[in-house]
Amino acid sequence: MSQAAASDVDSAAPHTAKVGLFTLTAMVVGSMVGAGVFSLPGRFAEETGVAGALIAWAIAGTGMLMLAFVFQSLAVRRPDLDAGVYAYAKAGFGEYLGFFAAFGYWASSCVGNVTYWVLIMSTVGSIWPKLGDGDTAVAVVLSSAGLWAFFWLIRRGVKEATAINRIVTVAKLVPIVFFVVLALVYFDPGVFADNFGGADYAGSLFSQVRGTMLATVFVFLGVEGASVYSRHARRRSDVGRATVLGFLSVFAVFASVTIVSYGVMPMAEIADLRQPSMAGVLEAAVGTWGRVFISVGLIVSVLGAYLAWTLMAAEVLFVAAKDDDMPRFLRRANAADVPVPALLMTSLLTQVVLVATSFSNDAFDFALNLTSALSLIPYLLAAAFAVRIGSRDDPRTEGGRTSRRELAVGVVATLYTAFLLYAAGLKFVLVSFIVYAPATVLFVMARREQGRRLFSPGELVVLAVSVTGAAVGLLALVAGWISL
Repeated sequence: MSQAAASDVDSAAPHTAKVGLFTLTAMVVGSMVGAGVFSLPGRFAEETGVAGALIAWAIAGTGMLMLAFVFQSLAVRRPDLDAGVYAYAKAGFGEYLGFFAAFGYWASSCVGNVTYWVLIMSTVGSIWPKLGDGDTAVAVVLSSAGLWAFFWLIRRGVKEATAINRIVTVAKLVPIVFFVVLALVYFDPGVFADNFGGADYAGSLFSQVRGTMLATVFVFLGVEGASVYSRHARRRSDVGRATVLGFLSVFAVFASVTIVSYGVMPMAEIADLRQPSMAGVLEAAVGTWGRVFISVGLIVSVLGAYLAWTLMAAEVLFVAAKDDDMPRFLRRANAADVPVPALLMTSLLTQVVLVATSFSNDAFDFALNLTSALSLIPYLLAAAFAVRIGSRDDPRTEGGRTSRRELAVGVVATLYTAFLLYAAGLKFVLVSFIVYAPATVLFVMARREQGRRLFSPGELVVLAVSVTGAAVGLLALVAGWISL
Protein backbone atom coordinates (compact mmCIF):
# COMPACT_ATOMS: atom_id res chain seq x y z
CA MET A 1 0.00 0.00 0.00
CA SER A 2 1.28 3.48 -0.81
CA GLN A 3 2.13 6.04 1.85
CA ALA A 4 -0.92 8.10 0.95
CA ALA A 5 -3.18 5.11 1.24
CA ALA A 6 -1.68 4.23 4.59
CA SER A 7 -2.36 7.74 5.82
CA ASP A 8 -5.96 7.44 4.74
CA VAL A 9 -6.34 4.25 6.77
CA ASP A 10 -4.76 5.92 9.79
CA SER A 11 -7.02 8.94 9.65
CA ALA A 12 -10.09 6.79 9.16
CA ALA A 13 -9.58 4.92 12.43
CA PRO A 14 -12.16 5.90 15.06
CA HIS A 15 -11.47 7.31 18.49
CA THR A 16 -10.06 4.76 20.91
CA ALA A 17 -12.59 2.98 23.13
CA LYS A 18 -12.05 4.00 26.78
CA VAL A 19 -12.00 1.58 29.70
CA GLY A 20 -12.11 2.04 33.47
CA LEU A 21 -10.25 0.87 36.59
CA PHE A 22 -11.91 -2.55 36.81
CA THR A 23 -11.12 -3.41 33.20
CA LEU A 24 -7.52 -2.19 33.51
CA THR A 25 -7.06 -4.23 36.70
CA ALA A 26 -8.56 -7.23 34.93
CA MET A 27 -6.00 -6.73 32.16
CA VAL A 28 -3.18 -6.87 34.72
CA VAL A 29 -4.59 -9.92 36.52
CA GLY A 30 -5.54 -11.58 33.24
CA SER A 31 -2.05 -11.03 31.88
CA MET A 32 -0.26 -12.48 34.91
CA VAL A 33 -2.58 -15.37 35.81
CA GLY A 34 -1.98 -17.76 32.97
CA ALA A 35 0.18 -20.81 32.36
CA GLY A 36 2.77 -19.94 34.99
CA VAL A 37 0.69 -20.39 38.12
CA PHE A 38 -0.29 -23.95 37.16
CA SER A 39 3.38 -24.91 36.75
CA LEU A 40 4.63 -23.30 39.98
CA PRO A 41 4.63 -26.37 42.30
CA GLY A 42 6.79 -28.42 39.93
CA ARG A 43 9.06 -25.54 38.90
CA PHE A 44 9.83 -24.63 42.51
CA ALA A 45 10.21 -28.23 43.68
CA GLU A 46 12.82 -28.80 40.97
CA GLU A 47 14.96 -26.07 42.53
CA THR A 48 14.21 -25.50 46.20
CA GLY A 49 12.44 -26.42 49.42
CA VAL A 50 10.17 -24.34 51.62
CA ALA A 51 12.93 -22.09 52.99
CA GLY A 52 14.25 -21.22 49.55
CA ALA A 53 10.73 -20.68 48.24
CA LEU A 54 9.92 -18.24 51.03
CA ILE A 55 13.11 -16.27 50.36
CA ALA A 56 12.52 -16.36 46.60
CA TRP A 57 8.99 -15.02 46.94
CA ALA A 58 10.18 -12.33 49.35
CA ILE A 59 12.81 -11.19 46.82
CA ALA A 60 10.51 -11.51 43.82
CA GLY A 61 7.60 -9.87 45.61
CA THR A 62 9.70 -6.92 46.73
CA GLY A 63 11.41 -6.52 43.37
CA MET A 64 8.25 -6.80 41.32
CA LEU A 65 6.37 -4.51 43.70
CA MET A 66 9.07 -1.92 43.06
CA LEU A 67 8.54 -2.42 39.33
CA ALA A 68 4.80 -2.03 39.85
CA PHE A 69 5.48 1.24 41.71
CA VAL A 70 7.76 2.28 38.84
CA PHE A 71 4.95 1.85 36.33
CA GLN A 72 2.49 3.54 38.69
CA SER A 73 4.81 6.51 39.15
CA LEU A 74 5.70 6.87 35.48
CA ALA A 75 2.05 6.71 34.45
CA VAL A 76 1.39 9.79 36.58
CA ARG A 77 4.66 11.66 36.09
CA ARG A 78 4.79 11.23 32.32
CA PRO A 79 1.16 11.04 31.18
CA ASP A 80 2.31 11.94 27.66
CA LEU A 81 3.92 8.50 27.27
CA ASP A 82 1.77 5.59 26.08
CA ALA A 83 2.60 1.89 25.60
CA GLY A 84 4.47 1.58 28.88
CA VAL A 85 7.78 -0.22 28.68
CA TYR A 86 8.59 0.83 25.14
CA ALA A 87 7.74 4.52 25.63
CA TYR A 88 9.76 4.80 28.84
CA ALA A 89 12.86 3.21 27.32
CA LYS A 90 12.70 5.55 24.32
CA ALA A 91 12.18 8.68 26.43
CA GLY A 92 15.07 7.78 28.69
CA PHE A 93 17.68 6.28 26.39
CA GLY A 94 16.92 7.14 22.79
CA GLU A 95 15.12 5.71 19.81
CA TYR A 96 17.23 2.62 19.17
CA LEU A 97 17.12 1.29 22.73
CA GLY A 98 13.44 2.24 22.78
CA PHE A 99 13.01 0.17 19.65
CA PHE A 100 14.81 -2.76 21.28
CA ALA A 101 12.55 -2.47 24.32
CA ALA A 102 9.46 -2.52 22.08
CA PHE A 103 10.69 -5.46 20.06
CA GLY A 104 11.93 -7.40 23.10
CA TYR A 105 8.70 -6.91 24.97
CA TRP A 106 6.72 -7.90 21.90
CA ALA A 107 8.91 -10.97 21.24
CA SER A 108 8.66 -12.09 24.87
CA SER A 109 4.87 -11.84 24.61
CA CYS A 110 4.88 -14.02 21.49
CA VAL A 111 7.16 -16.64 23.04
CA GLY A 112 5.08 -16.56 26.22
CA ASN A 113 1.98 -17.24 24.15
CA VAL A 114 3.63 -20.43 22.95
CA THR A 115 3.86 -21.73 26.53
CA TYR A 116 0.09 -21.44 26.76
CA TRP A 117 -0.54 -23.72 23.81
CA VAL A 118 2.15 -26.17 24.95
CA LEU A 119 0.61 -26.39 28.42
CA ILE A 120 -2.93 -26.84 27.09
CA MET A 121 -1.80 -29.69 24.84
CA SER A 122 0.26 -31.25 27.65
CA THR A 123 -2.81 -31.13 29.89
CA VAL A 124 -5.01 -32.87 27.35
CA GLY A 125 -2.08 -35.18 26.59
CA SER A 126 -2.60 -36.91 29.94
CA ILE A 127 -5.70 -38.53 28.42
CA TRP A 128 -4.74 -38.40 24.73
CA PRO A 129 -1.13 -39.64 24.40
CA LYS A 130 -0.76 -38.37 20.82
CA LEU A 131 -0.38 -34.86 22.24
CA GLY A 132 2.56 -35.95 24.41
CA ASP A 133 3.95 -33.04 26.44
CA GLY A 134 2.47 -30.53 24.01
CA ASP A 135 5.29 -30.77 21.47
CA THR A 136 4.14 -33.51 19.07
CA ALA A 137 3.06 -32.88 15.46
CA VAL A 138 -0.61 -33.33 16.37
CA ALA A 139 -0.24 -30.89 19.27
CA VAL A 140 1.40 -28.29 17.04
CA VAL A 141 -1.38 -28.58 14.44
CA LEU A 142 -4.15 -28.19 17.04
CA SER A 143 -2.31 -25.31 18.73
CA SER A 144 -1.96 -23.58 15.37
CA ALA A 145 -5.70 -23.88 14.76
CA GLY A 146 -6.40 -22.27 18.13
CA LEU A 147 -3.85 -19.54 17.49
CA TRP A 148 -5.57 -18.41 14.28
CA ALA A 149 -9.03 -18.70 15.82
CA PHE A 150 -7.94 -16.13 18.39
CA PHE A 151 -6.54 -13.94 15.62
CA TRP A 152 -10.01 -13.86 14.09
CA LEU A 153 -11.67 -13.09 17.46
CA ILE A 154 -9.36 -10.20 18.38
CA ARG A 155 -9.56 -8.81 14.86
CA ARG A 156 -13.27 -8.15 15.44
CA GLY A 157 -12.59 -5.50 18.06
CA VAL A 158 -10.64 -4.51 21.17
CA LYS A 159 -13.77 -3.66 23.15
CA GLU A 160 -15.31 -7.08 22.49
CA ALA A 161 -12.06 -8.87 23.37
CA THR A 162 -11.60 -6.99 26.67
CA ALA A 163 -15.18 -7.78 27.65
CA ILE A 164 -14.43 -11.48 27.22
CA ASN A 165 -11.22 -11.01 29.23
CA ARG A 166 -13.15 -9.58 32.21
CA ILE A 167 -15.35 -12.67 32.33
CA VAL A 168 -12.43 -15.08 31.92
CA THR A 169 -10.36 -13.30 34.60
CA VAL A 170 -13.02 -13.99 37.22
CA ALA A 171 -13.60 -17.55 36.00
CA LYS A 172 -9.93 -18.50 36.04
CA LEU A 173 -9.37 -17.48 39.66
CA VAL A 174 -12.00 -19.90 41.01
CA PRO A 175 -10.05 -23.19 40.50
CA ILE A 176 -6.81 -21.61 41.73
CA VAL A 177 -8.36 -20.40 44.98
CA PHE A 178 -10.13 -23.76 45.29
CA PHE A 179 -6.75 -25.50 44.96
CA VAL A 180 -5.26 -23.46 47.80
CA VAL A 181 -8.22 -24.19 50.08
CA LEU A 182 -8.17 -27.94 49.38
CA ALA A 183 -4.38 -28.12 49.76
CA LEU A 184 -4.74 -26.51 53.19
CA VAL A 185 -7.43 -29.05 54.14
CA TYR A 186 -5.11 -31.95 53.21
CA PHE A 187 -1.99 -30.18 54.50
CA ASP A 188 0.44 -32.55 56.28
CA PRO A 189 2.76 -30.72 58.71
CA GLY A 190 5.21 -33.63 58.67
CA VAL A 191 5.60 -33.55 54.89
CA PHE A 192 5.95 -29.77 55.03
CA ALA A 193 8.72 -30.04 57.65
CA ASP A 194 10.59 -32.64 55.56
CA ASN A 195 10.46 -30.29 52.57
CA PHE A 196 11.61 -27.25 54.51
CA GLY A 197 15.34 -27.37 53.86
CA GLY A 198 15.19 -28.80 50.34
CA ALA A 199 16.36 -32.12 48.94
CA ASP A 200 19.96 -33.23 48.36
CA TYR A 201 19.76 -32.32 44.66
CA ALA A 202 18.76 -28.71 45.40
CA GLY A 203 22.24 -27.45 46.36
CA SER A 204 23.03 -24.41 48.50
CA LEU A 205 20.28 -22.05 49.60
CA PHE A 206 21.62 -19.33 47.28
CA SER A 207 21.58 -21.64 44.26
CA GLN A 208 18.07 -22.77 45.20
CA VAL A 209 16.81 -19.19 45.27
CA ARG A 210 18.62 -18.27 42.07
CA GLY A 211 17.13 -21.29 40.31
CA THR A 212 13.60 -20.05 40.94
CA MET A 213 14.10 -16.49 39.69
CA LEU A 214 13.13 -16.99 36.05
CA ALA A 215 9.99 -18.82 37.11
CA THR A 216 8.97 -15.85 39.25
CA VAL A 217 9.68 -13.44 36.39
CA PHE A 218 7.49 -15.46 34.05
CA VAL A 219 4.48 -15.55 36.37
CA PHE A 220 4.74 -11.81 37.06
CA LEU A 221 4.99 -10.82 33.41
CA GLY A 222 2.02 -8.58 32.76
CA VAL A 223 2.44 -6.37 35.83
CA GLU A 224 2.79 -3.53 33.33
CA GLY A 225 -0.39 -4.56 31.50
CA ALA A 226 -2.39 -1.46 32.40
CA SER A 227 0.52 0.76 31.38
CA VAL A 228 0.82 -0.89 27.98
CA TYR A 229 -2.91 -0.40 27.47
CA SER A 230 -2.84 3.20 28.79
CA ARG A 231 -4.09 4.90 25.62
CA HIS A 232 -7.45 3.19 26.27
CA ALA A 233 -7.72 4.38 29.91
CA ARG A 234 -10.65 6.62 30.82
CA ARG A 235 -8.57 8.27 33.59
CA ARG A 236 -4.79 8.30 33.62
CA SER A 237 -4.66 7.79 37.39
CA ASP A 238 -6.45 4.44 36.94
CA VAL A 239 -3.38 3.05 35.18
CA GLY A 240 -1.23 3.22 38.32
CA ARG A 241 -3.99 2.02 40.64
CA ALA A 242 -4.75 -0.96 38.41
CA THR A 243 -1.06 -1.91 38.29
CA VAL A 244 -0.64 -2.08 42.08
CA LEU A 245 -4.05 -3.66 42.76
CA GLY A 246 -3.48 -6.33 40.15
CA PHE A 247 0.03 -7.11 41.39
CA LEU A 248 -0.90 -7.45 45.07
CA SER A 249 -3.84 -9.72 44.27
CA VAL A 250 -1.80 -12.01 42.06
CA PHE A 251 1.24 -12.11 44.36
CA ALA A 252 -0.90 -13.46 47.22
CA VAL A 253 -2.28 -16.19 44.96
CA PHE A 254 1.10 -17.24 43.48
CA ALA A 255 2.91 -17.47 46.82
CA SER A 256 0.03 -19.44 48.36
CA VAL A 257 -0.08 -21.98 45.50
CA THR A 258 3.64 -22.66 45.87
CA ILE A 259 3.91 -22.93 49.64
CA VAL A 260 0.81 -25.07 50.34
CA SER A 261 1.99 -27.65 47.76
CA TYR A 262 4.95 -28.52 50.00
CA GLY A 263 2.49 -29.78 52.61
CA VAL A 264 0.85 -32.31 50.27
CA MET A 265 3.71 -34.30 48.68
CA PRO A 266 7.49 -34.75 49.07
CA MET A 267 9.26 -32.17 46.92
CA ALA A 268 11.05 -34.86 44.88
CA GLU A 269 7.67 -36.27 43.84
CA ILE A 270 6.31 -32.81 43.02
CA ALA A 271 9.39 -32.16 40.87
CA ASP A 272 8.69 -35.35 38.87
CA LEU A 273 5.07 -34.42 38.07
CA ARG A 274 4.20 -33.67 34.46
CA GLN A 275 2.94 -30.18 33.76
CA PRO A 276 0.60 -28.77 34.91
CA SER A 277 2.05 -29.85 38.24
CA MET A 278 -0.76 -28.17 40.19
CA ALA A 279 -3.13 -30.82 38.80
CA GLY A 280 -0.83 -33.61 39.99
CA VAL A 281 -0.61 -32.15 43.50
CA LEU A 282 -4.39 -31.91 43.82
CA GLU A 283 -4.79 -35.41 42.41
CA ALA A 284 -2.50 -36.72 45.17
CA ALA A 285 -4.69 -34.97 47.72
CA VAL A 286 -8.24 -35.72 46.56
CA GLY A 287 -8.02 -38.18 43.69
CA THR A 288 -8.54 -38.11 39.92
CA TRP A 289 -11.30 -35.52 39.98
CA GLY A 290 -8.78 -33.02 41.35
CA ARG A 291 -6.63 -33.32 38.21
CA VAL A 292 -9.70 -32.95 35.98
CA PHE A 293 -10.91 -29.90 37.88
CA ILE A 294 -7.55 -28.12 37.68
CA SER A 295 -7.09 -29.11 34.04
CA VAL A 296 -10.37 -27.48 33.05
CA GLY A 297 -9.49 -24.39 35.06
CA LEU A 298 -6.09 -24.27 33.40
CA ILE A 299 -7.56 -24.26 29.89
CA VAL A 300 -9.90 -21.37 30.77
CA SER A 301 -7.08 -19.47 32.48
CA VAL A 302 -4.55 -19.95 29.72
CA LEU A 303 -6.95 -18.96 26.96
CA GLY A 304 -7.79 -15.79 28.88
CA ALA A 305 -4.11 -14.94 29.37
CA TYR A 306 -3.45 -15.65 25.71
CA LEU A 307 -6.14 -13.15 24.76
CA ALA A 308 -4.69 -10.43 27.03
CA TRP A 309 -1.08 -10.97 25.92
CA THR A 310 -1.94 -10.99 22.23
CA LEU A 311 -3.76 -7.69 22.69
CA MET A 312 -0.80 -6.15 24.50
CA ALA A 313 1.78 -7.45 22.02
CA ALA A 314 -0.07 -5.96 19.06
CA GLU A 315 -0.55 -2.70 20.99
CA VAL A 316 3.21 -2.30 21.48
CA LEU A 317 3.96 -2.68 17.76
CA PHE A 318 1.09 -0.37 16.84
CA VAL A 319 2.16 2.48 19.15
CA ALA A 320 5.83 2.09 18.17
CA ALA A 321 4.84 2.41 14.50
CA LYS A 322 2.76 5.52 15.25
CA ASP A 323 5.88 7.01 16.85
CA ASP A 324 7.87 6.19 13.67
CA ASP A 325 10.00 3.58 15.46
CA MET A 326 8.53 0.70 13.47
CA PRO A 327 7.63 0.55 9.76
CA ARG A 328 4.49 2.42 8.74
CA PHE A 329 2.47 -0.65 7.79
CA LEU A 330 2.23 -1.56 11.50
CA ARG A 331 0.33 1.63 12.36
CA ARG A 332 -2.79 0.69 10.43
CA ALA A 333 -5.98 -0.11 12.33
CA ASN A 334 -9.31 -1.39 11.06
CA ALA A 335 -12.74 0.12 11.69
CA ALA A 336 -12.91 -1.71 15.04
CA ASP A 337 -9.72 0.02 16.28
CA VAL A 338 -7.68 -3.19 16.00
CA PRO A 339 -4.10 -2.88 14.65
CA VAL A 340 -4.47 -5.80 12.24
CA PRO A 341 -0.93 -5.81 10.71
CA ALA A 342 0.59 -5.75 14.22
CA LEU A 343 -1.79 -8.50 15.29
CA LEU A 344 -0.84 -10.53 12.22
CA MET A 345 2.89 -10.20 12.95
CA THR A 346 2.24 -11.28 16.53
CA SER A 347 0.39 -14.37 15.39
CA LEU A 348 3.05 -15.21 12.80
CA LEU A 349 5.95 -15.05 15.28
CA THR A 350 3.95 -17.13 17.76
CA GLN A 351 3.39 -19.68 15.02
CA VAL A 352 7.10 -19.83 14.14
CA VAL A 353 8.17 -20.30 17.77
CA LEU A 354 5.42 -22.88 18.28
CA VAL A 355 6.90 -24.99 15.50
CA ALA A 356 10.45 -24.42 16.77
CA THR A 357 9.65 -25.71 20.27
CA SER A 358 8.91 -29.14 18.82
CA PHE A 359 12.70 -29.45 18.37
CA SER A 360 13.47 -28.51 21.98
CA ASN A 361 14.35 -30.98 24.73
CA ASP A 362 11.70 -29.43 26.99
CA ALA A 363 9.35 -27.18 25.05
CA PHE A 364 7.58 -25.68 28.06
CA ASP A 365 10.63 -24.87 30.19
CA PHE A 366 12.57 -23.49 27.23
CA ALA A 367 9.75 -21.17 26.14
CA LEU A 368 9.13 -20.08 29.74
CA ASN A 369 12.79 -19.21 30.40
CA LEU A 370 13.25 -17.47 27.05
CA THR A 371 10.13 -15.39 27.66
CA SER A 372 11.53 -14.23 30.99
CA ALA A 373 14.98 -13.44 29.57
CA LEU A 374 13.58 -11.42 26.64
CA SER A 375 11.50 -9.28 28.97
CA LEU A 376 14.35 -8.32 31.29
CA ILE A 377 16.01 -5.70 29.07
CA PRO A 378 12.75 -3.74 28.58
CA TYR A 379 12.11 -3.93 32.35
CA LEU A 380 15.67 -2.82 33.13
CA LEU A 381 15.37 0.20 30.83
CA ALA A 382 12.02 1.22 32.33
CA ALA A 383 13.41 0.98 35.88
CA ALA A 384 16.50 2.97 34.89
CA PHE A 385 14.27 5.66 33.38
CA ALA A 386 12.48 5.93 36.72
CA VAL A 387 15.87 6.54 38.35
CA ARG A 388 16.54 9.39 35.89
CA ILE A 389 13.17 11.01 36.57
CA GLY A 390 13.59 10.66 40.33
CA SER A 391 17.11 12.13 40.34
CA ARG A 392 16.66 15.34 38.30
CA ASP A 393 14.15 18.11 37.84
CA ASP A 394 12.28 17.82 34.56
CA PRO A 395 9.58 20.29 33.46
CA ARG A 396 7.97 17.56 31.33
CA THR A 397 7.05 15.51 34.40
CA GLU A 398 3.99 16.06 36.59
CA GLY A 399 5.19 18.47 39.29
CA GLY A 400 8.58 18.79 37.59
CA ARG A 401 10.62 18.10 40.74
CA THR A 402 12.79 15.24 41.92
CA SER A 403 11.40 12.68 44.35
CA ARG A 404 13.46 10.71 46.87
CA ARG A 405 10.79 8.04 47.07
CA GLU A 406 10.69 7.58 43.31
CA LEU A 407 14.49 7.52 43.18
CA ALA A 408 14.68 4.81 45.87
CA VAL A 409 11.99 2.73 44.15
CA GLY A 410 13.74 3.08 40.79
CA VAL A 411 17.13 2.06 42.22
CA VAL A 412 15.72 -1.05 43.92
CA ALA A 413 13.81 -2.04 40.78
CA THR A 414 16.93 -1.55 38.65
CA LEU A 415 19.11 -3.65 40.96
CA TYR A 416 16.48 -6.37 41.10
CA THR A 417 16.19 -6.55 37.31
CA ALA A 418 19.98 -6.63 36.94
CA PHE A 419 20.07 -9.55 39.39
CA LEU A 420 17.48 -11.34 37.28
CA LEU A 421 19.75 -11.05 34.23
CA TYR A 422 22.48 -12.70 36.28
CA ALA A 423 20.06 -15.39 37.47
CA ALA A 424 18.97 -16.09 33.88
CA GLY A 425 22.47 -17.24 33.05
CA LEU A 426 24.61 -16.81 29.94
CA LYS A 427 22.58 -19.29 27.86
CA PHE A 428 19.36 -17.32 27.79
CA VAL A 429 21.12 -13.97 27.49
CA LEU A 430 22.86 -15.21 24.33
CA VAL A 431 19.67 -16.70 22.90
CA SER A 432 17.97 -13.36 23.58
CA PHE A 433 20.64 -11.61 21.49
CA ILE A 434 19.90 -14.03 18.65
CA VAL A 435 16.30 -12.82 18.75
CA TYR A 436 17.12 -9.14 19.23
CA ALA A 437 19.79 -8.59 16.58
CA PRO A 438 17.76 -9.42 13.42
CA ALA A 439 15.03 -7.05 14.61
CA THR A 440 17.22 -4.14 13.56
CA VAL A 441 15.90 -4.71 10.03
CA LEU A 442 12.58 -3.21 11.16
CA PHE A 443 14.40 -0.21 12.65
CA VAL A 444 16.28 0.35 9.40
CA MET A 445 13.01 0.14 7.43
CA ALA A 446 11.47 2.83 9.64
CA ARG A 447 14.48 5.14 9.30
CA ARG A 448 14.52 4.76 5.51
CA GLU A 449 10.83 5.56 5.26
CA GLN A 450 11.57 8.83 7.04
CA GLY A 451 14.68 9.57 4.96
CA ARG A 452 16.83 9.75 8.10
CA ARG A 453 20.34 8.64 8.92
CA LEU A 454 20.23 4.97 9.84
CA PHE A 455 22.33 5.05 13.02
CA SER A 456 23.94 7.65 15.24
CA PRO A 457 27.41 6.92 16.69
CA GLY A 458 25.88 5.80 19.99
CA GLU A 459 23.36 3.58 18.21
CA LEU A 460 26.18 1.95 16.26
CA VAL A 461 27.70 0.87 19.58
CA VAL A 462 24.41 -0.75 20.61
CA LEU A 463 24.16 -2.41 17.20
CA ALA A 464 27.70 -3.80 17.53
CA VAL A 465 26.96 -5.23 20.97
CA SER A 466 23.74 -6.89 19.81
CA VAL A 467 25.28 -8.37 16.65
CA THR A 468 28.31 -9.65 18.58
CA GLY A 469 26.07 -11.23 21.20
CA ALA A 470 23.98 -12.90 18.49
CA ALA A 471 27.12 -14.21 16.73
CA VAL A 472 28.45 -15.66 19.98
CA GLY A 473 25.05 -17.19 20.71
CA LEU A 474 24.86 -18.85 17.28
CA LEU A 475 28.43 -20.15 17.64
CA ALA A 476 27.57 -21.56 21.07
CA LEU A 477 24.53 -23.36 19.65
CA VAL A 478 26.43 -24.80 16.69
CA ALA A 479 29.36 -25.89 18.87
CA GLY A 480 27.02 -27.47 21.40
CA TRP A 481 28.11 -25.23 24.28
CA ILE A 482 24.46 -24.39 24.84
CA SER A 483 21.34 -26.22 23.66
CA LEU A 484 17.65 -25.53 23.34
